[in-house]
Amino acid sequence: MVKRSFHPAARQVAAAAAPARTGVATALAGTLLVATTYGMARFAVGLSAPALQAERPALAPALGWTGTVQFTAYAVAALAVARVVDRRPRAGLVVAGATATLGCLGVALATDPAVLLLSVAVAGTGGALASPALVPVVDAAVPRPARPAAQSAVNAGTAVGVVGAGAVVAAVPATAPAWALMAALCAVTAGAAWWTARRAAGRPPGEGTDGHGPSLGGDDAPRPAPGAPLVRPAAAAVVVGAGSAMIWSFGPLVLVDAGAVPSARTGWLWVALGIGGVLGVLTGALVRHVGLRAAWATCSAALALATLGVAGAATSGGVALALGSTALFGAAYMAASGVLILWAREVWPGRAGAGTSVLFVALATGQALGAAGLGAARGGTDAVVLAGAAAALCALGAGRGWSHAGRGEAAVGPGRQEAGGYGRCRSSRARCAVFAASVRVVVVTVCGVSSRSW
Repeated sequence: MVKRSFHPAARQVAAAAAPARTGVATALAGTLLVATTYGMARFAVGLSAPALQAERPALAPALGWTGTVQFTAYAVAALAVARVVDRRPRAGLVVAGATATLGCLGVALATDPAVLLLSVAVAGTGGALASPALVPVVDAAVPRPARPAAQSAVNAGTAVGVVGAGAVVAAVPATAPAWALMAALCAVTAGAAWWTARRAAGRPPGEGTDGHGPSLGGDDAPRPAPGAPLVRPAAAAVVVGAGSAMIWSFGPLVLVDAGAVPSARTGWLWVALGIGGVLGVLTGALVRHVGLRAAWATCSAALALATLGVAGAATSGGVALALGSTALFGAAYMAASGVLILWAREVWPGRAGAGTSVLFVALATGQALGAAGLGAARGGTDAVVLAGAAAALCALGAGRGWSHAGRGEAAVGPGRQEAGGYGRCRSSRARCAVFAASVRVVVVTVCGVSSRSW
C-alpha cells in the first residue's frame, strides 16, 4: 500500500520534469543550429577571406563582394519565409540546415568567382530561416518565465559558431577541408534541431508552457497590427547594420593589410569575437533591467567604439587592441541582435517569428548596403576614414533607437507585456554597468590570454 501510494507523486514529478528537459534540449539544439548556420556558414567567409585569397588567387576579385551577396541573399530569403515561418517552423529548420550545408560545400570546392558568390549566397539563406523558425519553436517548448533567457541563449549561438569557425580554421589550415567540416556540422545540428522541435510538438497543449505558448503547427495566433510598431526598430537596425559591415566583411583584411595581424593568426580575431559574443546570453537580463531603448543604445554605442578600436589597431599595429576591439564587437553585436528578437516578440507577440524576420532583414539590408559602400570605397580610402564612417553609422543607429524606442514601447500596453516588463525600464540606467563590467572582463581576459599565445 505504501509503495502504491507513492506512484502518483512519482508520476507527477516525472511529468513536471519532462517539459523542462524538452525545453532545455530544444534551446540547446537551437543554439547549435544558430552556431553553424550563422557563426560558420554565414560569417566565416570574412574569417576565411585572407586564406582563400592566398590559396586561390582567382577568387580575389570576388572576395570584396561576398559580404554584399550574402547579406542580400539573407534578406531575400528572410522576406520570402516571413509569412510562413510561424506556421511551418520545423520545415524552416530543415531548409536552413540544407542550404547552409550546400553553401559550405560550395565554398570548399569553389575555384571560380561566380561559384564562390553563388555558394555564399546559398549559405547566407540558412541563417535567414534558422533564427525566425527557432523563435516559435523555443517559445512553444520553454515555460513562459524562461523564454526571454532561452531566446537570448539561442541567439548567442552565433558567438559559439564564430569561436568554432576560428577553431576550425586554426586546426585545419586548408580552406577546403575546413569548409567541408563546417558543412557536416550544419547538417548534424539541423537534424538535432528538427528532432527536438518534433518532440516539443508532440507534447499536449500547454504542457510546460502554462497553456499560453504558441503552437508549432497552428495558425490560431492573433494577427499583429500592420507594420507600424516595427518601422522604428527596423530603421535603427538598417543604420547599425550598415556600420557593423565594416568588421564583419573587412575587419580581418584591414588588419592583415595593415600588418597588425599576421594572415595565419586571423583565426584568433574570430575566437575573440565569439568569446565576447557569448555575453549575448545576458541580453534578456539587460533589457529587463534597463528597457529596450537603453539596451539598444548601449549596444549600438559599443559597436561604434569597437569599430574605432579596430581602426586604431590597424594604425598602431596593436595586437591587444585588435583582439579587445573584436571581443567588444562580438559582445555588442550579439546583444544588439538579441534586443531585436525581444523587440519583435514585444510588439508582435502573435507572430514573433515573422517579426524577427522583418527586423533581421532590416539588419541584413543595412549590412549589404554597408558592405557594398565600404567595399567600393576601400580601394582608394584610408581604413581609418572608413572605420570612422562605420562608427558614425553605429552611433546614429543608437540615437534612432533611443529616440524611437520610447514611442514604440509606449504602444505596447501592459496586457501585451510578458513577465519582466520589457516595454518599461524598471530600474535606473546605471544597471547597464553590469553588462559593461562583463564586457570589460571578457575584453581584458581575451587580450591577456591571446597576446601571450601570439
